[in-house]
Amino acid sequence: MLPRFGIEVVAAVGDAPALLAAVRDHRPDLVITDVRMPPEHTDEGLRAAVALRAEDPRLAVVALSQYVQHSYAADLLASGSGRFIGYLLKDRIGDVAEFAGQLHRVAAGATVVDPEVVRQLMQRRRDPLRQLSPREREVLSLVAQGHSNAAVARTLSLTEAGVAKHIGNVLAKLDLPVSDDTNRRVLAVLTYLRARSD
Repeated sequence: MLPRFGIEVVAAVGDAPALLAAVRDHRPDLVITDVRMPPEHTDEGLRAAVALRAEDPRLAVVALSQYVQHSYAADLLASGSGRFIGYLLKDRIGDVAEFAGQLHRVAAGATVVDPEVVRQLMQRRRDPLRQLSPREREVLSLVAQGHSNAAVARTLSLTEAGVAKHIGNVLAKLDLPVSDDTNRRVLAVLTYLRARSD
């Protein structure tokens, strides 16, 4: 599809390490990446884009996603003074010619961001806990007070498996990145405490 609109494809890759290598080898004018890439299918493509922009802030990058990946979206959009960047939601791309035009604009230095991405990032900035259910807020509140899963289960008359499920939902909704270097439960508590202090 892209060559029909004057865009030459110099490489097509299947995972984030290959994306990093291809960009370093080919030095393209524009990178189009999916947010989710193998091997984990979480946010590898977006993390690779952030890393590439740290190396070269003028590298034009368009990230495509099914949803707004909060943990790195803001980092990507802030990189390189916010120029040469695009973040588009796949299910909202309906017109191929319009999409190609957006790619050309990003390659020329523009910023193209789906309005839904902006809305969600601004909403999250105001109150990251808003998307949690009342029960999930209760669970997170007790976790923030230092309670174990067993203690939370006793307090709320839940099973420990139920508490673990609620905590999993909280981590997913707060969009906390999976990393060997961080403890997602602690990050969730910090997010809760920051939101409560605002």
